[in-house]
Amino acid sequence: MNRFFFALVLIAFGVSAWKEIQWIPGSSGDSPMQALTNGMVEAANGSVTLSIGMVGVMALFLGLLKVAEEGGLLTLLARLIRPLMVRLFPDVPADHPAMGAMILNLSANALGLGNAATPFGIRAMKELDRLNPSPGVATNAMALFLAINTSSVTLVPTSVIALRASVGSVDPAAILSTTLFATFFSTSVAILAAKFLQSVSPVEPFGYADAPAIPSEVEPSSSPAVTVQEGYPVWVSTLALLLLIALIPVTILYGRTISPWVLPALMTGMLGFGFVRGVRVYEVFVEGAREGFEVGVRIIPYLVAILVAVGMLRASGALGAFTAWVGPWTAQFGLPADALTMAILRPLSGSGAQGYLASLLQNPAIGPDGYIGMLTSTLQGSSETTFYILAVYYGAIRIRQVRHTLAAALIGDLAGVVASVFICKGLYGG
Repeated sequence: MNRFFFALVLIAFGVSAWKEIQWIPGSSGDSPMQALTNGMVEAANGSVTLSIGMVGVMALFLGLLKVAEEGGLLTLLARLIRPLMVRLFPDVPADHPAMGAMILNLSANALGLGNAATPFGIRAMKELDRLNPSPGVATNAMALFLAINTSSVTLVPTSVIALRASVGSVDPAAILSTTLFATFFSTSVAILAAKFLQSVSPVEPFGYADAPAIPSEVEPSSSPAVTVQEGYPVWVSTLALLLLIALIPVTILYGRTISPWVLPALMTGMLGFGFVRGVRVYEVFVEGAREGFEVGVRIIPYLVAILVAVGMLRASGALGAFTAWVGPWTAQFGLPADALTMAILRPLSGSGAQGYLASLLQNPAIGPDGYIGMLTSTLQGSSETTFYILAVYYGAIRIRQVRHTLAAALIGDLAGVVASVFICKGLYGG
């Protein structure tokens, strides 16, 4: 991310400097360097305004998710997918703590509860390492778990909906159907890739003595509970999976009709679920909303950095030149240059991708509800920061040889991009 950030600034400055040398004083408009300066200031002010606009929506969603979490929705989802998990991970005993932690991690990811998912994920990796016969080497279960983790099915892409709402989208929740389609496809491909690659990726064990010490920051502050009750019968889980698959064409065909109902129904449903389960919905909602406020404030520096860099790139004319050059090639496949940049940046940096998406949605020529806006929103909501997740999760247990994990995860990411283009092009043109 450091190189990407500096490269944007350097390219913008270089292009503006070249134009400034050729600029004739007295000609119409500001000089290239003055235009660059104006672009920097406008982008910095706009990033703070955008962050403030996101705070309210982020607080709303995290408040609702906190109510659902306190009501036991995570546990219900965990019991629902347990029969499937024990078949995907035959090397992990059904009653082992690793199974419970993995289930809770994936359930939290599906609901957009990233803060809850990470501690569960790290705990799952530590428990999986207890079953590892080759210390320092990733097992098949670890590789499959992280491949699923980086491409997991997303039911509520909270942060992207909040961002779209903050920039004035007429239908912020329209990406629910596209992200569901893209993540279902990417997860299926990631699982198949991991299963295939494990057969051609040998295990070469080596000891922990070669592994570096891991900073204490990756250690969760407290160990979350990993006990999951016995799963529902297989037929119940199978029925739930079939219903999820059936939901995809329904959301595609009737997405425009359903989407206005989503947010009101989501709020009523989550609060109602918590109320029925005995949750003090007001107090818990406020607690979750407070976390949303903190998240909104915490991302301001990241947004300022990336939006100023992108603003400089746009003001210098370099971004337009790049789009004009690359666009005709990638646009033939429904992936314009702006979306291609997003697809490349997303696995590398979550904050960078969030800032870049914000800059695109704020651009009047693109907006949140056009094809590029919908495609980039779907790419952000249906993919993960693959390299960060692998570094943190494997770093927590000092894994040096990741074997086929990165390949499987990136194949899943690529499948997500293809699926995003396919569904967005089919629904919104391109």
